[in-house]
Amino acid sequence: MSRNSYHFTSESVSEGHPDKVCDQISDAIVDLYLAADPHSRVALETLATTNRVVLAGEVRGPSSVTSEKLIETARDVIRDIGYEQEGFDWRNAEIVSYVHAQSADIAQGVDAAGNKDEGAGDQGIMFGYATRETESFMPAPIYYAHRILFEISKLRRSGQLPELGPDAKSQVSLYYENGKPVRATSVVVSTQHAEDATQERIREIVGNIVSEVLPAGWMCPKEEFYVNPTGRFVIGGPDGDTGLTGRKIIVDTYGGAAPHGGGAFSGKDPTKVDRSAAYAARYVAKNVVAAGFADRCTLQLSYAIGVAKPLSIYTDLHGTGSVDEGKLEAVIAEIVDLSPRGIRERLQLSRPIYQRTASYGHFGRTPTDDGGFSWERLDLVDALKDALS
Repeated sequence: MSRNSYHFTSESVSEGHPDKVCDQISDAIVDLYLAADPHSRVALETLATTNRVVLAGEVRGPSSVTSEKLIETARDVIRDIGYEQEGFDWRNAEIVSYVHAQSADIAQGVDAAGNKDEGAGDQGIMFGYATRETESFMPAPIYYAHRILFEISKLRRSGQLPELGPDAKSQVSLYYENGKPVRATSVVVSTQHAEDATQERIREIVGNIVSEVLPAGWMCPKEEFYVNPTGRFVIGGPDGDTGLTGRKIIVDTYGGAAPHGGGAFSGKDPTKVDRSAAYAARYVAKNVVAAGFADRCTLQLSYAIGVAKPLSIYTDLHGTGSVDEGKLEAVIAEIVDLSPRGIRERLQLSRPIYQRTASYGHFGRTPTDDGGFSWERLDLVDALKDALS
């Protein structure tokens, strides 16, 4: 039996969080390869620790993308985030590359040949989700957790908050009545700061931003508003904690409000269904909700390595739907080509659009003119209505 009244919590991390530094470097390198050749294959991981970055992975792409360019790209990302600190500085961090050629065994399963269509880059399950809780069709806790940190980052980058550093985390707990979020019950924000910044000043800065981000009347009680609970956060980023690509998959998606298949996104080109099929599942789920067929929709897809068609399509409208879920699944399979090639072509994913996805969530963002966040478009609504009318 579903509950109508409950608390739910989601967290976010800033672009300066150690894991997010790595996600952005990995995706910047994906963009580097796709800009040089849209048919490039990339599976790249980044590790970062005190003044050191390690790049590792398998690629297939033009020889013009050299190890030197990979290292230069990583350094540019670190500079853009804002790390010029004793323990992590874009100018003198040691960056090494152990990137090598993609396995021929994987390539022969993925590549199209003769009558064989392009296959999935791996087996796995992927989920998409959408809800009417916010205008972006995202769950409210993760939506506001992202927004808080995004606003902090924007002010820091503009120079208005020089006392803040790049590393930050947020956590928002909301209370739901009759299945709808109505107020925050607690908010936690930890943000890196300069040595001479006082706790009172940091609390004032963060409090003003949180109050602006949350809807009117939603601010949590003063005693449940936690800012830098340890009392000090000067050492941050990869100097304070090791970072690794793909360790923030719940931050990247729905904040725990929906299932996750387990595969990370960053560092992978769009033939990898961990990434592209998760984008397609969000695309379809969002259009189902936007078309008015449900207040909430979860969509699952499954794939086998080297096989083009999805092995299964599953939908759950959580008791809020106006259509039969079995019929909806049949319609989705009919009107959307969910093969790796079909997804990539419909959403135009073979473009250098990925570094921007690697902080503040892959979903709930605004589509851009150059094709970024194409999976957030609502251009499937009419086709769904026609097929289900």
